[in-house]
Amino acid sequence: MPSRDPLPPLSCLRAFEAAARHGSFTQAGGELSLTQSAISRQIKRLEDDLGRPLFERHYDGLRLTPAGEHYFRVVQRLLRELRDETARLRRRGDDRQLTLASSPTIASIWLARQLPDFQRAHPDIEIRILTVEDPHRLDLAEFDLGIYYHVHNEVDPPGVSADAIFSRESVAAVCSPAYLERHGAIQSPAELLTRHTMMVVEDHYHDWLTWELWFRELGQEWQPPIHTLRANSFQLLMNATLAGQGVTLGWMRLLAAELEQGTLVQALPQVLSSRGHLSLFTPEHRHLTEPMRAFRDWVLR
Repeated sequence: MPSRDPLPPLSCLRAFEAAARHGSFTQAGGELSLTQSAISRQIKRLEDDLGRPLFERHYDGLRLTPAGEHYFRVVQRLLRELRDETARLRRRGDDRQLTLASSPTIASIWLARQLPDFQRAHPDIEIRILTVEDPHRLDLAEFDLGIYYHVHNEVDPPGVSADAIFSRESVAAVCSPAYLERHGAIQSPAELLTRHTMMVVEDHYHDWLTWELWFRELGQEWQPPIHTLRANSFQLLMNATLAGQGVTLGWMRLLAAELEQGTLVQALPQVLSSRGHLSLFTPEHRHLTEPMRAFRDWVLR
């Protein structure tokens, strides 16, 4: 009679690692594009195979058992090493490909405008863009370099170093000319709060740049605005701003082309120095390929 395979299925290990990391079968399912019940079945199969429970089910969520804690550390380390080595082998198979990670807004508004210059200088390098809104959700094995706003000790994803692309950056209220034509010129910050539609991004990653902070750091009185358009995507709000639906906070150098072309205008003269810098993220302890070196040299110039 054949002996039992000593290794559990990879699908069970991935489900266990995600559930242990999130402390939730539902969130693990969301990450792996599976239902909560599918994750639960994978965990049950793994627990049956091991002959011991890995989780304790409590009214307020999941907790790892002592055996589960130890197994989680082992599984997480091995899956990370497997992902890293797989990515390295794939890159060796196509060592002229460069994968750039960025937020959808930065990728569409800024990076896409800059890349033609790089590609003219390096026509043999194939570019692949990976869009992930929150840099904390980046998998270090899936990209070569990243471009995000970096705030030291606040937007500080683990495992990467950050080099500022813009050493100085400012933030101002911006809108489309069409919006001003319909609603009239904005005379003061206080008028924004009562007469205009303010774009509000509901995203933990962008909590370091909010309308309330902008008002307070400029010494302006703050109160919740009467009219808002809210979304959890800065890209969606920026597209709505370009379409004339309201006023948003924007980084002036990131939006330089839109301001120069006149598709956006500065709605008020007040400007605040940005706490964040558009930065190049480089995974630490990664061997820099020739395409990575070429892009780093180009973008940091």
